[in-house]
Amino acid sequence: MSEHAIEFLRGWIGEKVHCQPSAIKIEKQAETLARECAAKAAEAGIPLEDIQEEVGDIQELIASRLEEAAEADQSHQPAGKAAE
Repeated sequence: MSEHAIEFLRGWIGEKVHCQPSAIKIEKQAETLARECAAKAAEAGIPLEDIQEEVGDIQELIASRLEEAAEADQSHQPAGKAAE
């Protein structure tokens, strides 16, 4: 994958991928974000195939980043808040 495609994907994920509170919301958000990412990549002249060649399914990648963000968010909450 080109360096331009890698930088695009890193920047886009950093800007768009944030904590989601439940697995169902994570999957829906990942699907929406994957479509948006593909559209923005195309606008930037980056074929989706270039990104997928390097990282595989971008929806799965985004979902894993959302899960990581949710886990990190829960670990930073006080014990009483995490249980809510």
